[in-house]
Parts: sequence; structure tokens; C-alpha cells
Amino acid sequence: MYKLPFSLAKSLSIFVFSASVAVSAIAVTSCSGHSGDELSTDVFIVGGGASGTAAGVQAARMGVNVIIAEQTPWLGGMLTSAGVSAVDGNYKMPAGFFGEFRAKLEDYYGGPEGINTGWVSNVLFEPSVGDKMLKELAAEERNLDIIYNVETSDVKYVDKAWHVTLTYGDGRTQQVKAKILIDGTELGDVAASVGVGYDLGIESRHVTGEDIAPDSAANIIQDLTMVAILKDYGHDVTIDEPEDYDPDEFACTCINDHCVTPKEPNRMWAREDMITYGKLPNGKYMINWPIEGNDYYVNMVEMTPAQRDSAVAEAKAHTMRYIYFLQKELGFNNLGLADDEFPTEDLMPFIPYHRESRRIHGLVRFDANHIMNPYATEQPLYRTSIAVGDYPVDQHHKAYTGSEELPDLHFHPVPSYGLPMGTLIPRDVEDLIVTEKSISVTNIVNGSTRLQPVVTQLGQAAGAIAALAVREGIPVSKVDVRQVQSAILDANGYLLPYLDVVKTDPRFRAYQRIGATGILRSKGMTIDWTNQTWLRADEPLMLAELADFNQFYGISAPVILAERPVTLDEAVALIEDVKGEKVDAAAVLSAFGVEKGGGDDITRGEFALLVDSILNPFARKVGIDGNFINE
Repeated sequence: MYKLPFSLAKSLSIFVFSASVAVSAIAVTSCSGHSGDELSTDVFIVGGGASGTAAGVQAARMGVNVIIAEQTPWLGGMLTSAGVSAVDGNYKMPAGFFGEFRAKLEDYYGGPEGINTGWVSNVLFEPSVGDKMLKELAAEERNLDIIYNVETSDVKYVDKAWHVTLTYGDGRTQQVKAKILIDGTELGDVAASVGVGYDLGIESRHVTGEDIAPDSAANIIQDLTMVAILKDYGHDVTIDEPEDYDPDEFACTCINDHCVTPKEPNRMWAREDMITYGKLPNGKYMINWPIEGNDYYVNMVEMTPAQRDSAVAEAKAHTMRYIYFLQKELGFNNLGLADDEFPTEDLMPFIPYHRESRRIHGLVRFDANHIMNPYATEQPLYRTSIAVGDYPVDQHHKAYTGSEELPDLHFHPVPSYGLPMGTLIPRDVEDLIVTEKSISVTNIVNGSTRLQPVVTQLGQAAGAIAALAVREGIPVSKVDVRQVQSAILDANGYLLPYLDVVKTDPRFRAYQRIGATGILRSKGMTIDWTNQTWLRADEPLMLAELADFNQFYGISAPVILAERPVTLDEAVALIEDVKGEKVDAAAVLSAFGVEKGGGDDITRGEFALLVDSILNPFARKVGIDGNFINE
């Protein structure tokens, strides 16, 4: 785990944040039991990043006691503490806690246009404001305590309980005991420390079966970035020339007189476009520029804390050289590190932006084939989905020497997708849930699932799994998939990335539930830069499409010789045959504002409403591998 520099950790106050008060570090707020110096809680989360925060809020909302231990004084991880305050993807799917966070940002800045300030994203904000919004959301939960500026170590599972040591900035230690442990660290450090198996680096296509994976494996991860938040001071704020500065290092970061041989000639932008890429509100600029900019290659995942500190220092030095280049060579001498963002001595983020981590060996592993062909894989994992993503596969490797030998996966298109629950649960360690970027996916898939909206949703699912395990008194591995999915829907989340209706539409949950059974199949596509999936709810239901319904209910049906739309009467007869009694289909549809005669053709969406309301196929249990459980 990345450790704060000692000077910074010492200078920051150590405190516990609860629903309404800040108290001393050894005090315990009301939602957790204690004995002496030991804290006791239902769920303990290591890391208050994007996923850890969402996990804590969700579990607390479901009525269990939660403690989050966070190394920095902020919540949000890559969203805030790493300075990546430009959200990528899920613009049309504001799922669950991520949607709440986005709505608070819009309210703070005066509406959607207030956060649409740079061209890389539709959601941009000042990191300090993101931290403020997350803390406000957390403060609403009386079952949630957050301990800031604390290190965790000596994690053990004894007598069906997790025991963790906390170390504060003044050297004091404290023990925590919890029923369920969630690893929300940036690099999967907790999972590794307790023996969870994992993969690191690039897998071979011969292992994953993914066509776009390379022929050979490589111990290479994505570039990280030490982001900088610059502020327009209105006058010259050029810094002193950094040590080892060489303008050639950044010469082709954009179209300018210094550039002769760009590494990426097809991705050259004008000077003005480059700087406004991450323009934030209030005259600030996020500098997270991948084209010969401040991306930096180092594989620090398995380093010691001291080695990590050294690697971070080198990444910071790289970013400072880049800032000087922007000021001196490109003329942005009015832009300097913001003095009202990060309360650090060097005004830089608390942590680097890690794009890649360990990837645990989970109960299932999600690969590109599951995304490209969700209905044609041995494991129908779409039935277990608990989060959605729509970003392309985007891997940053240009800072790595030898990147030309790697697959070029910059915005490689894939359909939008649902992420399966089993990716969060380790294969061999019980009562542990792993989230953030350390879930059980392939290197290729990580290029999309690493994005902020997805990671936040994963955290929310982790919180739901943990809460259900506590409430039911069962191991994490025994938590029912459908119960977790129901909790996600109750939290205004998505199971599958359908764009047919918004989440506030009364038909939304029915479409989500029916999609998760496989009774109706969706269609994924890529249009321009967008990756989409549609249930095709407004299209006529065709006879051949009843095959999945018949298979679900074990109905032997004749071979369809003529393809044609299904009428309402035909659909009702089929449903009544399964139900074993007459049904009032007209009343069901009328409740959704649909008036239709028996001889009229029925749409796929109308069929979904009828099947969901009358037969409730979502109640049929599904295993973690996506196959149905026959009880």
C-alpha cells in the first residue's frame, strides 16, 4: 500500500469522521462496539477510495456497522486523492452511488453544464469539491465511521473473524475485529497479504482465449500518472528549472515548434486543445495528458513501501518537468500548481493514479469473450451482473520502453457490458471481498473496468454483498446473487447496460430483471465512439425469440418455420400455460400506460413487463457461474 511521506502524515491531523462529529483517533463512535483499544464492527473496509467509499455507504444503508480505514485525509481515491477529477464513461447510465455523486456535483456547480468544462469528459470537478461531496454523502450514514490518515497491517482471519492492526501517525496502534473484510486498496495489497492468488501484467491469448490479447505474456502493467491540478493565477508563475530537465522529453506532447518526430503522429492535438482537455471549473486544469506528457512507467505493485516512495518521487519529478515544459516552452506561464486543492507540502495529489493492479483469482474470471458474446460462453455470467460499463478498452503503455511491441488498444471498441458478481469474491479466502481495480478480470478487460463509474459501482456491490452476509449470518461465498442484484436495483443501480429507458422509468426494473434471466437477449454495438447495448424494447416480439422463454420454462415447442410477430393473445396464452391460470394482461400493461387489443402485435418490452409481473422469473436462483440452480 502506498504510504504517505512521513513529513506529510505527521503534519496532518488524525481523526475519526462519523455522521456528525470529529473525535480523537482512539475514540469510537456509536455504531461500533469496543473493548479497550479494540474496535469491533460488522464490516471493515481498507481504503476509502472510489470503491471503498461506495461500499461503506451501501453497507451502512443496509443496516450493518461499517468502519473505513483510509490512508489520506480525503475520500474518493482516484476521483479525488489522485486528482483524476474527470469521469470517463457511463454518461447515460448514472448508476447507483455514482449517480448520486454526479448529481451532487451538478447541484454544487449549478447544473450539468457546470461540470461539462473540458472536452475529455462530461463530468469534471475540482478534486477538493469531490472530496467534500463524498464526505457529505458519508455523513448521512449513522452506521458508518471513517478513520483517516491511518495505516493497516497484520491482517489475519482467526475464528471466523478478521483482525487488523491500525497504526496512527504518532505511532499508536489499535486492533480492529470484523466479520467481513473489504479490500478497497489501490493495488490489492490486503488480498495479497492474506494469500489470495492473483495475476499481474499481460496474459497471453493462449491463456485467456481473447483474440485481441498478445501472443505472449509480459510482466508489464499500464503507465501510472502523477496528476497535477493547475490554476490560472493571471500572472507569470513559472517555477525554477527542475533537475534533469530536457525539453525533448515532452517535445511532441502537442503540435508545436519543438516537435519533430512524434511517437503518436495520429494523435497530435493543438496546444489549446491539449490544455483544455481536462479543464475544470473555476479556472483550473487537470494535467493527466497521455501523449508524451505526464504518464510514467513503473511497476510498483509488488515493491516494498520504501521502494514505492522512491517510485512516487520519480513520478512526481517527471510531472514537475512536464509542468515546467508547459510553462516555459508552450507559454502557459500563468498556470501553476493550485494552492487551494491538495493540503500537501508540494501541492500535488496524495497518491498516484494507478491504472492497473493485481487481478485476483476470483470465483469467476471475466474476459473479453464474455463482453463480445455474452450468450455464447460456457458461463452465462451476464445473469449475475451487479455493475455496468460502456468504456472502450483503453490501455496506456506509451511511457514504457518497448511499447511498440504491445497491442495498440487505445479505445478498442467493445459493446457495453454487465460485470459479474463472482469477480469480487476470492476463490480461496472466505469472508473477504475485493474491489477497486483488483477484481478477477483479464488484463484486456481491466482496460475498461478500471474507469471511475465502474469501480464505484463495484464498491457498491461489495457493500451489498457484505451487508447480506452479515444479516444472513452466512459466508460471503454463500450470498445469493439475486439478493445482491435486488439490492443494487433498490439503490437505483444497473444490472445490465440497457439504454431503452432511464432508471427513473417505471419499466426500468422489469427490463433489468428480465434481461438478467436471459428470456430476452439484448444487442450490443459500437456507434462512433460510444459502446451501447439495447434490449430493443420497442421492437416487435418475433416467434423465434420465444425459444429462450420456452427453454427457461422447459417447454417443448415446434420448430418455427415462418417468422412473424407475436400477438398479445399468443403471448398471454403462453404465459397462462406456465402460470396454470388465467391472467389479466390488459391490467398489467395498463399500469404501465399501454393499451392494446388481443390481436395486436406485442413488443419485446411489453412482453418483458408481462412476464416479469405475472411469472417473476427473476426469482429463480442463479449460481455464481450464471447457471440456474435447480432446487
